[in-house]
Amino acid sequence: MLETIGVGSAQEIFDRQIPAAVRLGRELELPDGQPEQDVYEHLRELAARNTSTEDELSFLGAGMYDHYVPALIDMLMERSEFLTPYTPYQPEISQGGLQVMFEYQTAISELTALPVANASVYEGPSAVAAAGYLAKLHNGGGRFVVSAGLHPHSIETLRTNAHGYGMEVVEVGLRDGVTDPDAWREAIDDETSAAIFAQPNFYGAVEDAEALSAAAKAAGGSSSSPVVIAQVDPITLGVLRPPGECGVDVAVGEGQALGNRLDFGGPSFGLFAAREEYLRRMPGRIAGETVDVDGRRGFVLTLQTREQHIRREKATSNICTAQALNALGGVVYLCWLGRRGIVELGELLLARTDYARETLAAIDGVEKLHDQPVIREFALRIGGDVAAVRRRCAEQGVNPGVDAHALSARAEDRGVLLVAITERRTRADIDRLADALAVAVAAERETVAV
Repeated sequence: MLETIGVGSAQEIFDRQIPAAVRLGRELELPDGQPEQDVYEHLRELAARNTSTEDELSFLGAGMYDHYVPALIDMLMERSEFLTPYTPYQPEISQGGLQVMFEYQTAISELTALPVANASVYEGPSAVAAAGYLAKLHNGGGRFVVSAGLHPHSIETLRTNAHGYGMEVVEVGLRDGVTDPDAWREAIDDETSAAIFAQPNFYGAVEDAEALSAAAKAAGGSSSSPVVIAQVDPITLGVLRPPGECGVDVAVGEGQALGNRLDFGGPSFGLFAAREEYLRRMPGRIAGETVDVDGRRGFVLTLQTREQHIRREKATSNICTAQALNALGGVVYLCWLGRRGIVELGELLLARTDYARETLAAIDGVEKLHDQPVIREFALRIGGDVAAVRRRCAEQGVNPGVDAHALSARAEDRGVLLVAITERRTRADIDRLADALAVAVAAERETVAV
């Protein structure tokens, strides 16, 4: 093989491909092997250094949330027929797996009020990037217009992908906590491939999705209006109008909140739904329902747009794995909640979030970042360094939320704390957070004053 490709050794292949500046130049510093029981003890000690949401009172959010996961989900996900398959290369044999995909797609379609959904993608940010690529293929524009209220990780992922196919990403700022409508209209033109916003946005504010969608389509011109993409929080769709009823063309989002635990960052799954005209541009795979030769209900893999199944130049996706196991957790969770349950959960979050927001904003040195409506997350501006305040709260066994600046690196996000509420956070928990935050903010202000 080496002779055929014209090299003398396997090392020569690496030498040709990997620049010298990034090579280690020495052996890896790995300890000698150990007996299994010693390895177990070592790993257990390492794991004990982690702090989970079971160990502290957590108000972390910004895309990943500490929702309760009912035992029913684990029971179904651990069944062998769901745990073992990687991807259905002979899909029609895997009727159970295909039905899971089909039922999941149906649930996401109903949740978003969009006619088609795929069988999931990796996670939220890559779903945004994939939607951007769909828009590029659809209308050929050269730029993406994105709201600064989009999650920073999603903007980063979109920029990385856009660079690869020579597209510009234009960021529109916020006004009073939501996307500046005037700047939004001005930024969108005939060259805009997609207009992208989040609902609710990164700072917890509920956007006027219908107005943003209408303005994008009007500003884009009649020849080829931009694809309107919304990154949605699926939990909030129990109380918010779904994107499909607000003029949105493609709805994407992070699915972790639907029946998946935090698990120190993953894995999770990304949801992706669209209008029917974008069906053949969607990434991943789509399962469909049919009948067999005997008239019995059956399921098929209707569409596969990745390069492993079709010619690379015709592929619209390089996604090699639908997050089918995690998506199974999502559809089981939605079935467990039911049509009324997801509304009740949203109403519960509204009430608790309002109580938390008002209680925390009453603390000396703490104020609301904006006065827009919120559902389950909100932003505060606090007096003092957020990282230092978070450390002081951690000493009291409370994680008060996310340092917005640590995620966005925007100067205007210095001093901004994102606080997330789930059904696991009771009124007593919120009062405990208020006490811890008040002490931490006061102590930090005293330190700065000295």
